[in-house]
Amino acid sequence: MSTEPEPTSEDPTATVDAGPETPGTADEAGRTADVPVSDAHAGDADAGRPVGEGAGDAGTGDRGAASAGVPAAGAGPADGEGATGPADGGVVGDAGSAGSDVESSGPGDSGGEGASGSPAGSVEGGGEAAQVSEAEAELAAQQVERERIARRKAEKQRPIDAGGKLSGTAADLLAAVRAVESGEKPAATVFGDPTPAPRRPAPETAPPPRPVRAEQAAGPAGPAPETVQAVRRVLAEGGAPEALAPQTAALLGEGAEEALRADPWQLLRVGGVRPEQADGFARALLGAACGPDDERRGRAVTVWLLEQAALAGHTALELPRLTATLAQRGVPDPDAAVQSTLAEGEALAFQDAVEEPGARPGLASGGAGGTDAPDEDEERPVRVLIGLERFALAEESLADGLARLVNSAPKQDGSAADWERAADSAQGAAADLIRAVAGHGLVLHTGGEASLAEPAALLRAARELGLRAWAAAPGPLGRDRFAAQMGGGTPPAAPGSDPTAPAPEASAPVGPAAVTLAGLLAGTEGPGRDADGALDLDLLVVLDAPQLDVEAGALLVESLPDGARLVLAGDPAVLWSAGPGRVFADLLAARVCPQVASRRPDPGPLGELVSGIGIGELAQVDAPGKEVVIVPVRDAGEAVHRTVQLVADSVPRAIGVPAEDTQVITPGHGGAAGTRALNAALKQRLNPGPGRFGGFDPGDRVAYSPVPGRTLPGRVVKADADGLHLSCAGETVVVPQERVERSVRHGWALTAHQAVGGRWPAVVVVLPGDAAQALSRPWIYTAFGRAVRHLSVVQGVEQALPRAVAEVPAKPRTTRLPVLLAPQVPVAD
Repeated sequence: MSTEPEPTSEDPTATVDAGPETPGTADEAGRTADVPVSDAHAGDADAGRPVGEGAGDAGTGDRGAASAGVPAAGAGPADGEGATGPADGGVVGDAGSAGSDVESSGPGDSGGEGASGSPAGSVEGGGEAAQVSEAEAELAAQQVERERIARRKAEKQRPIDAGGKLSGTAADLLAAVRAVESGEKPAATVFGDPTPAPRRPAPETAPPPRPVRAEQAAGPAGPAPETVQAVRRVLAEGGAPEALAPQTAALLGEGAEEALRADPWQLLRVGGVRPEQADGFARALLGAACGPDDERRGRAVTVWLLEQAALAGHTALELPRLTATLAQRGVPDPDAAVQSTLAEGEALAFQDAVEEPGARPGLASGGAGGTDAPDEDEERPVRVLIGLERFALAEESLADGLARLVNSAPKQDGSAADWERAADSAQGAAADLIRAVAGHGLVLHTGGEASLAEPAALLRAARELGLRAWAAAPGPLGRDRFAAQMGGGTPPAAPGSDPTAPAPEASAPVGPAAVTLAGLLAGTEGPGRDADGALDLDLLVVLDAPQLDVEAGALLVESLPDGARLVLAGDPAVLWSAGPGRVFADLLAARVCPQVASRRPDPGPLGELVSGIGIGELAQVDAPGKEVVIVPVRDAGEAVHRTVQLVADSVPRAIGVPAEDTQVITPGHGGAAGTRALNAALKQRLNPGPGRFGGFDPGDRVAYSPVPGRTLPGRVVKADADGLHLSCAGETVVVPQERVERSVRHGWALTAHQAVGGRWPAVVVVLPGDAAQALSRPWIYTAFGRAVRHLSVVQGVEQALPRAVAEVPAKPRTTRLPVLLAPQVPVAD
């Protein structure tokens, strides 16, 4: 199952785009509300589309009414729903907001309880009861890598014009002296911590550092109780739910109370809070001093829109689009609001050259183009983009790391003759892949499920040549699937092993070299890191690469040692990442490295069906073994009834696949046939019980989200005073009681983004009539492609299904990766 869960988001800026895909809904103020219709790739095919009755589940009684326009207590529960504030008007909420039900946030959905990233639960293992969870270790590792990226960026800020023969500290001091002489502020790095030593070679006399335990790196568990209490008083004074206090205090820090009083719109930083709800809170605190032209409001709404755009997949927004949406949000002077946001350093502005149609990539942006480059005096069109610093920094670091891989020669492990013999022993595209990897640091591999055999052949060949070769998948299902392809069992890193124990000094890994991407970066799986902090490997194959967003991609490439090889492998037709960016698609379009396309078709009627969808054709296929069954329904109620009947009775009896091996996939969480309704019906049939612990009973199938952006499939084992005990991918996870609601949901029915990376013997895809607008070609391709032996389609959308396959492709995302790569990497032939 994908570690990239369903994005919350609708694209809040989509309403400025003309076209039939952007219907507006009038809110109480009479202006057009932002109810964008985003497809599979603006935060997922289904994000932002109404699936249930009305426009979601707002007002269904799952949450109490909000007060003063602020979400009710406990905003951001397990399925991402919450009460909609009085100004919501019953429309579909914005990304991460209450009532956003179409593949919205929750366990397995980015943004579950805001984006706090609080880990939920701890992984037990080996008797180490005090050891904290893998999620906390992952967060700590990501924080260390982000600081490292920031240091690298700071070092590049001030080039040295003279003294070119100097290097290191001497060059930095020279630059600092000149800065002082010119009245400027010297770079902080000059008088701060010394620059880290180059990665290679490592000093032989230095002892290898022991990995930092998760509990040491994770930092404080949360804000101080007195800070939370102070924030609770301010929230109560402004009429906001006091349950938001812990999250608000964690976001705003020690001075949260003063920050809220000075700028009540800071509440908009809390996940699930919308501008109209923050306005109500500000009016209660400021009284007559509160107005729509307040500079603080303009900045807060600008940052909020950029955050929602990131949840919808964009790394930045074009300035005209941003200002138009600010105007729709009631900001009187959008340009001034943007300028104020830039002046305060809460966002960054970029000017990117616009590619001319038919021109080679990179020419317009100053990339390598030889004599075809445009004249310097010629004025080239540019687009102005506004983006949040964290995503801009990640995208720039990703581009730098990818350029390093492309432009540097890979480490010479094995002679050219050895690589050629390995290629000759393989067949078809596997041989092409081995030859490409032999001479290049970055290679792309595309193909469906059957093409996994080719990265497996590459990994086996590399390990026979003595390379430290590993494969990493976004989630445990993908990891275990590839391990089976390699002919091995479970990954080599066992739960409960001592995280401080040094890695074995073997030249090549023993056993199946398959890990999860999160475990690899956190150091809980795989080869660990060398003395310089880089991953201790020579070749890394990343599976399901379309699920890689810019932040994960930046962490990954920054962690690779010099001379390492990286292969990104995946199916370009599936849904894109839940996080911002479209790394795999941007690299395919940029043509900066070798690309190997698999020629292995997925077998059988299911393979034929999914392959046709990938090229825009929904063809009828012969299914003599009932591999594909269409079940027409009249309404959502009938869809739920037929789905339960299929899972519990028909599929086990006719196909021989038990209910526990059948997965239900539906477009959204809300509505009469969303995941909540389906899971309730399936639990009643398959594992009835009182739900004594947060609605769960032993034996329940669940989807567990340890941090926003990751989903793990599992089952409930038991519940006690420590929390809810789950079994997830062979590991025991304990989720504390206070985190169950926002971190765990029932898992018999999932959304398509939650299911990416997983495959099941039987799949039932549910498409009620009101799901028609949520459909797109990538969503259908992804959902149908999860089935191995049998696919049942319970559908009431009629002709909307073939129309979506033929006419609704992936919705574009605004990214900067191609522009950043162009001047650094020549276009491959």
